[in-house]
Amino acid sequence: MVFYFAHFLFFTVLLVFSFQPYFQHPLCRRDERLALLQFKESFAIDKRASSNDPFAYPKVNLWKSQGRDCCFWEGVWCDQNTGHVIGLNLSSSCLLGSVNFNSSLFRLFHLQHLNLAFNDFNYSKIPFALANLTSLTYLNLSISFFSGQIPYELSRLTSLATLDLAPNYDFFSPKKGWLELKRPNLGSLIENLTSLEFLHLSNTKINSRIPSTLANMSSLKVIRLSHCGLFGEFLMAIFRLPKLQVLVLGYNLGLTGNLPEFQFHNELMILSIPFTSFFGKLPASIGMLSSLEYLVANNCNFSGLLPPSLGNLTKLLLLALDTNSFNGTVEMDTFLKLKCLKILSLSLNNFSLLIKTGKSTNTTTAKFEILKLGSCSLKEFPNFLHNQD
Repeated sequence: MVFYFAHFLFFTVLLVFSFQPYFQHPLCRRDERLALLQFKESFAIDKRASSNDPFAYPKVNLWKSQGRDCCFWEGVWCDQNTGHVIGLNLSSSCLLGSVNFNSSLFRLFHLQHLNLAFNDFNYSKIPFALANLTSLTYLNLSISFFSGQIPYELSRLTSLATLDLAPNYDFFSPKKGWLELKRPNLGSLIENLTSLEFLHLSNTKINSRIPSTLANMSSLKVIRLSHCGLFGEFLMAIFRLPKLQVLVLGYNLGLTGNLPEFQFHNELMILSIPFTSFFGKLPASIGMLSSLEYLVANNCNFSGLLPPSLGNLTKLLLLALDTNSFNGTVEMDTFLKLKCLKILSLSLNNFSLLIKTGKSTNTTTAKFEILKLGSCSLKEFPNFLHNQD
């Protein structure tokens, strides 16, 4: 009996040690733990620093109560095999201060993911030492009050898939804020970032033409470049980027161009070009954008007839075409059959909006939250509004 018990005990112990790696992970590295603590101590904690986010809270204040293993700290995650810190998400953490070039942050050499959005870095410059974090694939410094020239050194982060630096402009203090891209310019910054999928530089002073480099970045899914002072002709090839889902270019008054003939396989979900100088007709092929949810093209220079194919955009939530020069006659039924449509703005064009007379009993039409039909030559109150909640 003793023999069998000893035999059983031996194999139980052997089994436990054999599977030990599956039940434990390495503790975080001591030097990286100290680097995190020093980074924390370099800031004041002030709830006003994250006032843009009502759900903000100081994550770093929880670290002391979460043990010595930094891999279990709020906003920190580690490689399960090595224990190296590979992710740091301190967004909306009420951090007030600046990130200096010799910050302990830059001793976290294995970082792949860095999110410092929704804090207040007091209009300091983005530190060039970020280039030391060569494994970064995700960098988010948006709404964090950086200012000045975006450092050229960021162009060395060749593994980046996400670069989000916007908006850092303080709308309430117009003399403050504004990141700038002069030297390097936009083309120099992104030419080596060949893995980039998400680019957000809105409210950055770029003040240049769209670089041809952008049209060759086949991994791009999201381009947000509104309020950037862009000018010149927009490159048609950008519309043909195979993975593009979001294109936001509004409030670049000097930016001009036409919309292309779209292809059936296009994945575009958001097309936003308000307050630009885009001109010409809306192509009938726009009805092939089966994934489109937001089409915002108000205050441009478009003209011609509105294509009936707009009625094929069954996922559309927002359509804004006001303040252009569209003409002819437009049937309201084109838009009423878009059941997902919540916001429709057609005001201040040169067309007549044709609405079928007689009391409407169709309760399956769009339920609008915002409807703008000013200057559309309406002769009577639209009957379909009787079905609106």
